[in-house]
Amino acid sequence: MREWATPLDDLFSPVLENGPHRPLADRMRPRELDEFTGQEHIVGPGKLLRRAIESDLLGSIILYGPPGSGKTTLAHIISRTTKSNFRTVSAVSSGVKELRQVIEAAADSLKFHGRKTILFVDECHAFNKSQQDVLLPGIEKGIVTFIGGTTENPYFEMRGALLSRSRIFRLEELSTEDLESILRRALADRERGLGEYPAEVEPEALAHLVGVAGGDARSALNALELAVMSTPPGPDGIRRINLATAQDSIQKRAVRYDQAGDQHYDVISAFIKSIRGSDPDAALHWYARMTYAGEDQRFIMRRLIILASEDIGLADPRAMLIAHAAWNALETVGMPEARIPVAQCIIYLALAPKSNSAYRAIEAALDDVREKSPGPVPPHLRDTHYPGAAKLGHTGYLYPHDHPGHYVDQQYLPDKLKGRKYYRPSGQGMERKKT
Repeated sequence: MREWATPLDDLFSPVLENGPHRPLADRMRPRELDEFTGQEHIVGPGKLLRRAIESDLLGSIILYGPPGSGKTTLAHIISRTTKSNFRTVSAVSSGVKELRQVIEAAADSLKFHGRKTILFVDECHAFNKSQQDVLLPGIEKGIVTFIGGTTENPYFEMRGALLSRSRIFRLEELSTEDLESILRRALADRERGLGEYPAEVEPEALAHLVGVAGGDARSALNALELAVMSTPPGPDGIRRINLATAQDSIQKRAVRYDQAGDQHYDVISAFIKSIRGSDPDAALHWYARMTYAGEDQRFIMRRLIILASEDIGLADPRAMLIAHAAWNALETVGMPEARIPVAQCIIYLALAPKSNSAYRAIEAALDDVREKSPGPVPPHLRDTHYPGAAKLGHTGYLYPHDHPGHYVDQQYLPDKLKGRKYYRPSGQGMERKKT
């Protein structure tokens, strides 16, 4: 039987697990489900994932959620509770050869000892096609149970074959209450936390650590550890953490925003829907979040130009001009100064009267073209700029400028669509004049 390579076990080895050198976030990692904070929707009492872990009947799963939400912690808890072999690899650093060794060792364990293997793959969204091709047969045959941990939307990043064999559990950002509970527990814990270093954290300081952490328990705990350990004790032995110390400890907030994954699509969706819903404040928030995270400003402006026509249109035709003016400002001035005309455009579009009549009109016309056989161009509308056109019957067109008001009533649609209405004014803004 093949001997297992020990480096794969290091993450959960007793030596590293109990080492005093580990960061507070690692030392305070829950060891069982009763210590786990948050994610009640998937590991609360009676929930499917909790039952599967407690009964050691876990199937292949993918844990998807933001940093510090508990993905690796759940894998750690599973490793302590399962009777199966538990192995861990990183999709970033593990190659095809190492994965083959995992499958071979798992097959030997099942064959000679009847013992299953659970394989935890961290950053599983980074799996390439070759890595997944090696792993899939082992999952299919029941040689390994797959647990993937990822911060990226697996539906965007992973192959359908692996997704179809796994149940996806989405973890959410930890709430303010969850983070406060985690920090207070760390301050009081004398075995694994900071209980050996008596500290008083001002409410404003605790609130700052929690707020800036953005739902990330790891970030909050690491900042708390730095604040406590860098603050000298007073005459009474108490380390007093004020707001200034907390601000120094956690520094700038890191906004979670992946430009290729679901945050990219979720935030731009919230941005567009806020403008469509006439909420300039919400729209500016989402724009600020995208700008802070480094989103491509041209991508944002393209969406604004579309919105100016799709959601405002003829209710305020100036919206399209404003959007193009903001695009021009972006191209000629550049960032960061262009954020101001872009913000002006966002506010204007949010406050403008709304109409989707142009969008509905072209969609209805396209539906007729796709789904019906509208027939030929009526003879009086056909081209007459060549000899013999009249002999083909291309006659009967009435020139509007020859009639009062430069208008004459005649048929312009094909015969089969005669009387069809596509453009229906909304009655909003300038379209009121057309109703």
